[in-house]
Amino acid sequence: MAGDTLSVSFNASREYRVWIVERPGATLADSALATLKQQCESVVRTCLGGAMLDYGLFADDGAAWDRSVITLVTRTSDGQPVAFNAMPLLDVIQGGERAAVLHLGLVMVDPAERSGGLSWILYGLTCFALFLRQGMRPLWISSVTQVPAVVGMVAETFSNVFPAQATTPQSFTHRHLAHQIMRQHRAAFGVGADAGYDADRQVITNAYTGGSDNLKKTFDVAAKHRRDDFNAYCEAQLDYARGDDVLQIGALDLAAGGRFLSRSVPRSALPLLALQGVLLLTGALLVPLIQWLDSARPYGRLRART
Repeated sequence: MAGDTLSVSFNASREYRVWIVERPGATLADSALATLKQQCESVVRTCLGGAMLDYGLFADDGAAWDRSVITLVTRTSDGQPVAFNAMPLLDVIQGGERAAVLHLGLVMVDPAERSGGLSWILYGLTCFALFLRQGMRPLWISSVTQVPAVVGMVAETFSNVFPAQATTPQSFTHRHLAHQIMRQHRAAFGVGADAGYDADRQVITNAYTGGSDNLKKTFDVAAKHRRDDFNAYCEAQLDYARGDDVLQIGALDLAAGGRFLSRSVPRSALPLLALQGVLLLTGALLVPLIQWLDSARPYGRLRART
């Protein structure tokens, strides 16, 4: 971890190596950033039969590289990139103060590797690392998708999720954060200005007109969740012919972190993940304390000792 930004790399298993890097456009050297871009583009072309996306990371302005957290998975045997997740940090106002919502973003996995058990890395590991980095304070997340498997994963993994989490009603915070995301950050997930939005259901209508056209699916093709209630929810609430998405808002807190560790992480990866967690917590909690106690630093009335 360099400064206040996250950058960790480790072997998640014998087969895969993981690199999580926050805001690479602002933190990496030009050569390293160029290599990372090429690796992500390679995964996209493999997934889309040679086609490319033109929104988010792959928009012409390249601005998303400055505000996203990238998780890249490579094969340990040959270093070939096989999957990545791009999570934009969306600026919002909450409680009168500036804050950020972590958008679960774009996930791309080489079709030949989709049985490799990468879901826990691509959907949960980055969130968990950021949660530890900020001292285990709750972290708001968002997700835009029409895939029932993803809708169910978000509802089962995170806390206080609306919609699709049966026990959670829409709160003012859900509605307020969703409103800001739709007003300011549509480009982050490829939704055009002409798309509609149902605020009561948090459903985006005609969503696939802003660069994400290649990702539109029919209900029959979209991956299903193991629980039929999530599949039924998507079929009833989303018009797949038109191209609807659901905008879910939830939080990663201690309870959600516990569920991630107990349900998603393979037992073989727990010792290594625990080590990375200790290092992240050390950086988030212990290092600022040591700096605060350093008498050479001028903290005025905040000085712990003279």
